[in-house]
Amino acid sequence: MAAMASVCRAGGSVCVSSSRCAQTPVSRSPSGLGSVTFFDSFPRRCLSQYLTVPAHFLGKSYKLRAQLPNHQGGEGPEDEKMPEISPKLPSIPYGLITGLASVGFLETGYLTWAKVTGGSVTCPIGAGCSDVLDSSYAYVFGVPLALIGMVAYGSIAFISGNRLLARDSSGKEEELLARWLLLGGTTAMAVASSYFMYILTTKLGGASCAFCVGSALLSLSLLFSTLPVRGPSFGSSSPVNWKRLQLAVGATVVVGLSVAFGDANSAFARSGEIDLPPVEPEVVTVSTSKEISLAKHLQSIGAKMYGAFWCSHCYEQKQMFGREAMKFVDYVECYPEGYRKGVQLAKACDAANIQGFPTWIIKGQTYSGEQDFEGLAKASGFDLAKLK
Repeated sequence: MAAMASVCRAGGSVCVSSSRCAQTPVSRSPSGLGSVTFFDSFPRRCLSQYLTVPAHFLGKSYKLRAQLPNHQGGEGPEDEKMPEISPKLPSIPYGLITGLASVGFLETGYLTWAKVTGGSVTCPIGAGCSDVLDSSYAYVFGVPLALIGMVAYGSIAFISGNRLLARDSSGKEEELLARWLLLGGTTAMAVASSYFMYILTTKLGGASCAFCVGSALLSLSLLFSTLPVRGPSFGSSSPVNWKRLQLAVGATVVVGLSVAFGDANSAFARSGEIDLPPVEPEVVTVSTSKEISLAKHLQSIGAKMYGAFWCSHCYEQKQMFGREAMKFVDYVECYPEGYRKGVQLAKACDAANIQGFPTWIIKGQTYSGEQDFEGLAKASGFDLAKLK
């Protein structure tokens, strides 16, 4: 092999020919490696004079060991075998995925906290969140759905955030594993959210639940952000492989939820046998002056509390006021004749379009769920400074 190889552009193409191009020596490193880029437009006649290059290496960059004279005047080592170059994985928006998953984690974390502590949930839009979150469909095999969602969003945020920070310092194997986990996780979440929207529409009478809709939109956005859009995003695996993964994960989620909610349907079927007499639980807490003051203020502005005798949140709301203060609260019982199959809401509750319990109507505004002292004071315009 000649000691010199020339690489230049002639007439818009690249060639290797001492007769047509200026002599350009191959750069020599301490190991004897030179760097040459070959293109499909190389005249093969020229190539054959100097280097033997397999056709499938054309169009790529490789490190070659050229036969350059060594310091002793002899020839260098023979050409080494061309290394196999793996295609670079197309990037995916880890920052966007981490951000969306973090929002979902905060949302489900709030709902989980409310479920564990028994606190009320403030629905940002509409007034049906409490009804949905207190229904039998808010549990999967006895575990609060909000807790499962929090774990799912947290896992996606952790995996994606880790890749965002370590993308340039880890190997291809770790990158591929993270992508497969994200694809499987977001697929499961998107399928589950779609199933829940189906339940919301068909089983819960199309009840309004802003948190449910928001979670569904987040899950679908995460899935679309993770889906391959171009190139070998999942290494050498063909599209058939990751589509099979999605089908398997989706089918597993649907079957699992169908079994879990089948138990819920059985519970609903048994609810037709319930016959509860209208027994009002006794309020046992003792009121302080501030609860009595707030109760009198609510009464003076015409605020009403709508509830049901069997509702645990209604009972907790009454306990917050205490026995003495509840005498001043304008409370409306929505099931004065008891609860059984076929029973209707009281006319006052139906006219006020009460969707869940407890519900406060203060100055024409509806507040669903159990409210804390400060929330009621703010909604009613009660001056807390007077209590100090």
